[in-house]
Amino acid sequence: MGDDTWSTALHRLWQAASRAEEVAALADDVYAPLLATPGVHLVVGTRWADSRVLRYMRALSAGSDTPVIVATTRSMPEAAVREPGGEPVVTQSPVAGLDDTVWPEAEFLRQVPAASVVTCTFRLDRRGWASLGVAVDASADIPAVASRLAQAVDVIIACHTGILQRGREARRGADDALLAEASLQMDSSLDVEDTLRRVARIAVPAVADGALVHLLRGEGPEFVAATHVAVQQQRALEEIGRGNPWLAALLARRGDDEDTLFLSGAALDGSPFADADADAAGTGGAVGGPVREGRHPTVVSVSPLRARDRVVGSITFVYQRPVDRLPDSAFLRSLATRAALAIDNALLYELRRNAVLSLQEHLLPSQLPVTDQWDLSASYAVGDPMLDVGGDFYDAVPRPDGSMALLIGDVCGRGAEAAALTGLARHTLRTLLEEGTDAGTALSRLNRALRQERASRFLTAVVTTLTPQPDGTALLSTCSAGHPPPLVLRGDGTVSEVISGGLLLGVLDDVSYESHTERIAPGDTLVLFTDGLTESREAGGAFFESVLPGRLAALRGFDAAHIAESLAQQAQTFRASGQDDIALLVARWTGVTPGAGPLSPHLRLEQAALR
Repeated sequence: MGDDTWSTALHRLWQAASRAEEVAALADDVYAPLLATPGVHLVVGTRWADSRVLRYMRALSAGSDTPVIVATTRSMPEAAVREPGGEPVVTQSPVAGLDDTVWPEAEFLRQVPAASVVTCTFRLDRRGWASLGVAVDASADIPAVASRLAQAVDVIIACHTGILQRGREARRGADDALLAEASLQMDSSLDVEDTLRRVARIAVPAVADGALVHLLRGEGPEFVAATHVAVQQQRALEEIGRGNPWLAALLARRGDDEDTLFLSGAALDGSPFADADADAAGTGGAVGGPVREGRHPTVVSVSPLRARDRVVGSITFVYQRPVDRLPDSAFLRSLATRAALAIDNALLYELRRNAVLSLQEHLLPSQLPVTDQWDLSASYAVGDPMLDVGGDFYDAVPRPDGSMALLIGDVCGRGAEAAALTGLARHTLRTLLEEGTDAGTALSRLNRALRQERASRFLTAVVTTLTPQPDGTALLSTCSAGHPPPLVLRGDGTVSEVISGGLLLGVLDDVSYESHTERIAPGDTLVLFTDGLTESREAGGAFFESVLPGRLAALRGFDAAHIAESLAQQAQTFRASGQDDIALLVARWTGVTPGAGPLSPHLRLEQAALR
């Protein structure tokens, strides 16, 4: 082959290299033009996994169209002397003097009429090296052969570098997509344990073969979630996460400022991930297990979950895959940061939720009086997913004259200011009603207090006084300050609205409120509620208010607790929009006559229904 022909072949080789997805695809374009070089009888290439383990050999002789390919894992310690340094090395050696323990190619070189072998050894990456050699006779132009061999190796190295670069770019794109999906998945939940389980599920098998997530509590790391690609190893991994001493000690001694730690080989000795026989190690070895042919050694990484300058937990990954498929520290750090922020948000949400529910509970009565005359119950459903304190309140107040005052109200808005007004309104009304003040006067005095405090919010309220009558009925006296009117469920199943009306509280000075009276019979039920019930809205646009009378009528014959809980649940199921809290206060008149005492000496206390 002349220089022009070689130049054409070399150009074609560069073109093939730019398209190749693996170096082996260049074999035909490399071997054929080298064999066409005068004096060349054989081309042979080798690939070494490290300095002494032969993984691949390919040989093609002149006049043959079929190469001989050997795939192996042959250990050849003496071959380490051929391992190149940083740059490719071209050498010439007589075939007759080749040592088979150093030159696995010797068996092919001796089969052709060649005097010597010209070989170029080169490094493709940090984990191994390769060689490309040609068997030549005495007629060969050795400098020309060496030059062509070096040029071919340059193409192979460039092809391998390009493949690695494209692989890194593809991996980076996949990593970015995984991180984006992980953020979406983890941010979609504000439940702490659900968020932690999502972290584990997202990572396996995309990042690792197994994952363990621990949350940092006051007592130390607490196991929360684990997952593994192998179902039979899932339970073993969970057991390791719950109480393995080696892992517990490792997590306990990790510092707050430490980065991702990778462990393999001897560093895993004594651990449940050790690549040794489980029985010999005595550690259970369920996840590591013995190394077998074709199985990759176990690698473990531990990444701290750090958010807002504090560590909230850790994520431990278990890998049983090729080294080139292990994620780098930067990716694990980014994944851990996103997971930590999602977990921290969930923790903050949990703290806020508990604080809000506790505050909400203290704004409502902890107990409702239950007498032989009245079956009382309440329900409260928090509607705002952001869990600001709502402004709904209710109470039941025994009065000096033996009557019972029921009150329910709703402060405009949510948050700290609404909570302050809620407390002011409920306790003001309760105090006045306990002292015997009539409902209209109590509402007027509350309105005056709100105006004097220059409250920036208004509120609605309704007060109904229930007075037992000698004939077994009860007199309802109702005063309303812009609040939705109560409903009465009669014993025959009919539903009527209690007449009421009046201005909002906290808007105008010197407002008076009138009472409206009617009677209820034994078995009748009075239902007071806030507008969160009636304004629950379904996807089609209808409000729960339109179906409330029918839903209430269907509850005839049930006790107060069932009615309160059922209506609250039905409204929540009904609504597709609307996030207001729902408060209900239900009173069922039993018909016990006044002679039995307006308040039974056997006064019992029922815990107010809070949800």
